[in-house]
Amino acid sequence: MYKMNFLGIIVSYLYIGIVILSAKIFKKRGTEFSRKFIHIMLGNWWFIAMYFFTNVWFAMFVPITFVIINYISYKKNLIKVMERDKQDGIGTVYYAITLLILTIVSFGIYKEPLLGLIPNLIMAYGDGLAAVFGKLIKSKKYKINGTKKSYAGSFTMFIVTTLFVGIYLLSKYNEVFWQTGHWPLITVMMAYCIMVIEAISSKGIDNISVPISTLIMLILI
Repeated sequence: MYKMNFLGIIVSYLYIGIVILSAKIFKKRGTEFSRKFIHIMLGNWWFIAMYFFTNVWFAMFVPITFVIINYISYKKNLIKVMERDKQDGIGTVYYAITLLILTIVSFGIYKEPLLGLIPNLIMAYGDGLAAVFGKLIKSKKYKINGTKKSYAGSFTMFIVTTLFVGIYLLSKYNEVFWQTGHWPLITVMMAYCIMVIEAISSKGIDNISVPISTLIMLILI
């Protein structure tokens, strides 16, 4: 049992190292693209965790170390391909803290790794793709809490969130949701709430507010 957990830590570090090194390819298009590449791809770490970890303490080890590493990198600008301007907040640290919280809740408290998968993917792919498409697609922008958001980015966030939440609800509550027909409404309502939370979050705090609010909603359903 512990052999798989130890192997999971090794595979985790190898995967994260490959992602960070690969991000240098995207740096040619700008730091924002390299950061979002890392932001999105690190979300896939959860699949590694689900496959290898059977013990919450082993699963916690990786995000704990990256809370420390990301904070040092933020202060010293060590991993340049993932750092943002200091005034934009400590989003990378929040990201690692969120992974730690999701790990504790999913692997420890509820012993249901799938529960943490959806908030993690929404944080990684939803928020990440929202930023990418927000820059690639020309659309009007709006400003909340001193942070500029685009309608294209928010719409992307809504679509990605709808997809992940819908898949989760149908996989977990298949018979109930098919029989009642409530799942489309619940999915859209959740996605809309999460989109709004992302829109009003500033300085990287969305890396905590979006996944944790998603987790709470999934627990309460």
